[in-house]
Amino acid sequence: MKKITRLLFLAVAILFTGMTMAQSTVSGTIMDAEMNAPLPGANIIEKGTTNGVSSNFDGEFTITTSTTNATLVISFVGYGTKTVTVTGNQDLGNIVLTSDNTLEEVVIVGSGVIDLAEDRTTPIAVSTIKASEIQQKAGNFDLPALLKTTPSIQVVQNGGFGESQMFLRGFDQTNTAFLLNGQPINGMEDGKMYWSNWQGVTEVANAIQVQRGLGASKLAISSVGGTVNIVTKTIDKKEGGFVEQMVGNDNYIKSTAYFSTGVSDKGWSFSGLLGHWQGDGYVDYTQGQGQTYFLSVGYQAGENHSLNFLLTGAPQWHAAAGGARISEFLESDRGRRYNSWNFDGVDSPNTLHGGAYPGGRNIYHKPVANLNWDWTINDKSSLSTVLYGSMGRGSFAQAITDRNTDEFLYVRGSNNNHNWAGLVTSYNNQLTENLNLNIGADVRLYNGFHFRDIREFVNPNINSVSANSAYNGGDYQLTEAGGINPWEVFFNPNTDHTQRFGYDYEEKINYAGVFGQLEYVKDNFSAFFQGAVSNQSHVRTEFLNAELEGVSEDSEKVNNLGFNLKAGAAYEISSMHKVFANVGYYSRQPFHDTLYQNDRSSNELLSPEAENEEITGFEVGYQFNGGRRISANLNAYHTTWDNVVKYRSNGRDGVDFVSFQTLGVKQVHYGVELEVMTRPLDNLRLNGFLSLGEWQFKDNATQRTFNQDGTQIGDDEEIVIDGFSVGEAAQVTAGINGSYEFLPRTSFDAAWNWNNDIFSSGSLELAPLSLPSYDTVDAGFSYKMLVGKNNQKSIQFRLNVNNVFDEVYLEAVNGNTQASANPEENYKGVNTSNNGRFGYGRTWNTSIRFNF
Repeated sequence: MKKITRLLFLAVAILFTGMTMAQSTVSGTIMDAEMNAPLPGANIIEKGTTNGVSSNFDGEFTITTSTTNATLVISFVGYGTKTVTVTGNQDLGNIVLTSDNTLEEVVIVGSGVIDLAEDRTTPIAVSTIKASEIQQKAGNFDLPALLKTTPSIQVVQNGGFGESQMFLRGFDQTNTAFLLNGQPINGMEDGKMYWSNWQGVTEVANAIQVQRGLGASKLAISSVGGTVNIVTKTIDKKEGGFVEQMVGNDNYIKSTAYFSTGVSDKGWSFSGLLGHWQGDGYVDYTQGQGQTYFLSVGYQAGENHSLNFLLTGAPQWHAAAGGARISEFLESDRGRRYNSWNFDGVDSPNTLHGGAYPGGRNIYHKPVANLNWDWTINDKSSLSTVLYGSMGRGSFAQAITDRNTDEFLYVRGSNNNHNWAGLVTSYNNQLTENLNLNIGADVRLYNGFHFRDIREFVNPNINSVSANSAYNGGDYQLTEAGGINPWEVFFNPNTDHTQRFGYDYEEKINYAGVFGQLEYVKDNFSAFFQGAVSNQSHVRTEFLNAELEGVSEDSEKVNNLGFNLKAGAAYEISSMHKVFANVGYYSRQPFHDTLYQNDRSSNELLSPEAENEEITGFEVGYQFNGGRRISANLNAYHTTWDNVVKYRSNGRDGVDFVSFQTLGVKQVHYGVELEVMTRPLDNLRLNGFLSLGEWQFKDNATQRTFNQDGTQIGDDEEIVIDGFSVGEAAQVTAGINGSYEFLPRTSFDAAWNWNNDIFSSGSLELAPLSLPSYDTVDAGFSYKMLVGKNNQKSIQFRLNVNNVFDEVYLEAVNGNTQASANPEENYKGVNTSNNGRFGYGRTWNTSIRFNF
């Protein structure tokens, strides 16, 4: 018996040894053909078996085959499948998957109008966030939070859903161009970005590319600080989809489902996404909820024509966080979650959880649609055109109280509605082997409607309000209430002028421009020249001051001509080293809101009228490519923003209301940025960045003061601002982030961010305050389990923890009051009488996602 046992053991051992000897270890990196970037999450299956792995965050994989001669089938949704035969242990190096698209998972339609940095040989300062990272890290934050691990970017949350603000090289969002599939989405009137209008964009984003400084965009857009290009899903080549459920801190819930039919034999494709989210918010009484919808219909008309229709929207409402003095947050019963802006004991179906009614609530629905046509004319030329439009409907609903008794009377809506249509077309021609020409046109037609009305009557004794008593209305009663549901607001907007008060006007802003780029590439040298010229016209129509209902008063039509010029060159010293330099000049038209008097019931132009702003930018850079183990980018920049008109107001409607116009403001921003990407081990990625900036006002400016009727008070006065630091954004930032795959498809990642040299905002003529620096640590855990036939499906688990160590820090301060001699009146050197807001403490979210 013992002998038989020994023989059996020996046989098994020999068999096992034979099997082991017959195995092979094969490794490689899956790459996107057009982006020349790693492709995470690709499936690598040994043909004829269930043995398979998926590529990690950097596209890398290692698989142990069952035989020495094996065939690997490599696939990824939206890409062609590749078959590779291997013999013995091998490192396959880069394995390139090819598709019609340039970014992960989907085909980009309208790629000719999306100015991605990869489309030009001459480089710029750029960082790209791919779909896999967006999917994992977006969580319950707005899109800008994904960008804080890139150089020269700081993001503040501002206390509520959709209220984030991003600063790029010290410039706020009005001076950063945001593009959705190449289409401008900054507000036409003031350049602002409201992330509450784009709550669902992280669900449909396929990539986000941050182009710092001059950027690659050929449009005449407001890219003083840089450009952020958001590329969404369009067409999937293969059938598939996902279902995801997420939960997070403060009762946050988000459910999302997506499905695509793939491309049929006749060239048709359909894809759609539906989602719902809701939560209580980190700050007290900042609840919110909304939906996301996305529809894409594509048609491949032969080899040369591709058409796609896309519709997406994110109706939502969320309560706002009111500002307060720092001292109020520091009171023992409050803390950083404190919200000063709410009312207790209000009997209304719209009262928040906990019995409070928000002092402010944002309500908005802005569906965006576009029709793309890509035409490959021949092997040297192509035409790409997109026709787009949006309809925004919504308001900021503010609780109004009696000024004498503080009794809650009604909810006032400050409505900002618009109809927006546009066309961008771009023709590309490879003139010669070395010379490429791109020309195009950009047309935008915008009609905005702005008025105040009643959103809700909350006092049981009040069901109507005199328009005159409400402020600057007329001798009529306001009896209708529009509600706070974004769907109702969209389909039933208030079009009755007799139910409006305070202000009631519309504006038409029409924009038409042409642009072009010529790029020369030969051997190791490349150079480009870009130019754009545009005209922007403005007409404002006043209804509130009309003598009779239906009579309106038009303002004088204003036309402003603007242009930009950019040029650059690059030289590839070797395959590892490249240097480049770019220069640009913008003559940017003033925003609509800077042309008219601050009194919202007046069509009068400001005197003097705002002139074009002048932006001059210089940048130089060095790129090091050390292969798969290390690469680095070093950039230096200098940007001058001159001839700027700034506005601010002080006081409340009808009570000591004054506004300030400051002319001739000049800011100079310069600095250096270092970004290093490393892979010390095959399963360890470690990146870091350092941004050193110096942002100051230069020269003095002229300030004028106006009363509520738009009449100037007193004479022009010079204000001394030369040498003041630019406030709000951290001028020095640094960060380290990395991921470690300690088991197959199981990884841990973390990011440390540090913000320093921060200054307050406030009165321009007073020196800003120096604010304390702060740092935060975020972390995440991911696991992906392959399931289904040939492991073509997967279940993904994700956990995000933000501000892991619960750092307490001042996110922003508005005020100029210097530190007190009494230490008890200061917080980390800042006088607590200034208004401020603290950043979020520890937050988390976790999700499970089934990919099929």
